[in-house]
Amino acid sequence: MLPLTKSRFKLGLECPNKLYFTSKKEFANTHLEDSFLIALAKGGFQVEALARLHYPNGIFIDTENYEYDKAIQQTQICFQKDNVAIYEAAFESEGLFIRTDIVSKKGNHIKLIEVKAKSFDPSDEFLFVGKRGGINSGWKSYLFDLAFQKYVAQKAYPEFTFEAYLLMADKTKVAKVDGLNQLFRIPNNGNPRAYTVTSITSLNEIGDSVLSEINVDAIINAIMDNRHPYFDNLSFKESIELFKEAYQANRYLNWPTDFSSCKNCEFKTSKEQEIQGLQSGFKYCFEKQHNWSPTDFDKPNAFEIWNFRGKNLVAENRLLMTDITEEDINVKPSAGKLSASERQWLQVEKAQQSDTSIFVLKEELKDEMDNWMFPLHFIDFETSTVALPFTKNRRPYEQVAFQFSHHQLNEDGSIEHKNQYINNVPGEFPNFKFARALKKALANDNGTIFRFAAHENTIVNAIIDQLQASNESDRTELITFLKSISTATKNNADYWDGYRSMVDLNKVVKDYYYNPLTKGSNSIKAILPASLNSSPYLQEKYGRPINEIGVGSSNFEKNHIWLHKKESVIINPYEMLPPLFQGWSITDLENTLSELEGVADGGAALTAYAKLQYMDMEENERQEITNALLKYCELDTLAMVMVYEHFQELIK
Repeated sequence: MLPLTKSRFKLGLECPNKLYFTSKKEFANTHLEDSFLIALAKGGFQVEALARLHYPNGIFIDTENYEYDKAIQQTQICFQKDNVAIYEAAFESEGLFIRTDIVSKKGNHIKLIEVKAKSFDPSDEFLFVGKRGGINSGWKSYLFDLAFQKYVAQKAYPEFTFEAYLLMADKTKVAKVDGLNQLFRIPNNGNPRAYTVTSITSLNEIGDSVLSEINVDAIINAIMDNRHPYFDNLSFKESIELFKEAYQANRYLNWPTDFSSCKNCEFKTSKEQEIQGLQSGFKYCFEKQHNWSPTDFDKPNAFEIWNFRGKNLVAENRLLMTDITEEDINVKPSAGKLSASERQWLQVEKAQQSDTSIFVLKEELKDEMDNWMFPLHFIDFETSTVALPFTKNRRPYEQVAFQFSHHQLNEDGSIEHKNQYINNVPGEFPNFKFARALKKALANDNGTIFRFAAHENTIVNAIIDQLQASNESDRTELITFLKSISTATKNNADYWDGYRSMVDLNKVVKDYYYNPLTKGSNSIKAILPASLNSSPYLQEKYGRPINEIGVGSSNFEKNHIWLHKKESVIINPYEMLPPLFQGWSITDLENTLSELEGVADGGAALTAYAKLQYMDMEENERQEITNALLKYCELDTLAMVMVYEHFQELIK
């Protein structure tokens, strides 16, 4: 049996060609290794475990993913009962197969309940369908998923009536207990849906759930009746039949490539994966549809252009940089800085000319930097946002700021890792302590403060909102300070622009600087290695031990060297961060709870913080994870310092 499942149906909606690549071990899939997506998935399993308490004493259809017939038979036995709740109920009809998170059967009426970790506001009348009558893009895949489920279930049991619901995190609700998140423990091994350890048996034990149910049956019926088509040339039922036939026949659909979908395709390979023998679905499509040769894939292409939408380049088969013209970019200059379109065309020109030199608006950058006041402060936050709050009185996906790092660059050129903050105490809401520590770190002078991108400003706004709703004795003082270093976000009812509002170093990069080695990316993870590989000054300085170069550190040994080369190329310092549990015995490793290997990106950091909420974690493991977080965050702010020094080198 090779059925079209709901996950494969959703994949086909993203791009029908993906059905040919999915489940094939020979094709690489970046989603399988994405730490952020893995963290989201684990949060989803926790929400699902809580959702089952809304329908207690349900029967779990405990079968392996491939045991289709067994799951169907067990569901059929359950359906012989007049009233029953079923978890992971299975339905099959004519080569279509689904498993529904929760089914509630009362007589001949059945509720299909899809559980999602996504949050919603029940008072939003245009939540799913916008004012113009179309399904909001953020909900489209979820609703089509549920429509597919109802379609299959109704075909499998035509004698019953079905009604579709979503059960999700409710933004208007708050957790009534501390540690809600940790009441649902994801196992290190085994099926997380089957073996999530739930520490409670009733919603009464936690006061109330942060989940709410919403009836979406009318929208689901409209989708099934093709009143909300996903594709212009396919009805809902036609798409199901097309996907089923193609998947079961192992047939590549040759669906026309799309700029946005192809740019974000997960079936791409890194050079390392290709060496290991993995294939690229992206390459497969472009060889078939655009006649790209093996060498074409090594050439710069339009997908690399920063913030570019692609226009008609796919249809015209003009996706290599050499094919792009200035008219494709529609360049619109901006006085005193690079406009977005100028930056895009600059990237194209340099690629066409094989020019790897840095572009910098020196005078404009110098004027900007002359406005900065010493000492300079470089700040990075680590935060978490989860569906099931860690602490009492907090809402789903409320921002939690658990860590910051702070480097200070003095006028004499000396660099200090001035201070840092981390909260690793399980069950403690850290944001107000975080704010006090940040105030203590930054309120001693009027030096310029730097962040990289919008995240830190967004978090400060969130903490201000939390303080305003709190009874903290120093809330007025803390709010005054936080407003002084931030700017109100667009969705804030109040407006302020602090006199020391953090300077966004990412915006400085976009306005004045372009390095072809970034291939269009402006993230710190791309800007840092590009700067290091372009800067003789940084290479000389940071190629020596930190105790020789006047750069303080709170978490690395004095003989630590930041820069190492491999075949004359600087290794990204993030790749050099040490793994967790080095030197631990097998016995000690067997007793760990976290199942972490290292902390080298934001996804791993938020996962690490979630693991630190385990009350039963041994102190040595807690400290090991804490140390890894401190090292990662310190590198984030040192990276900003290095970018600043690179700018100084350029304007001189």
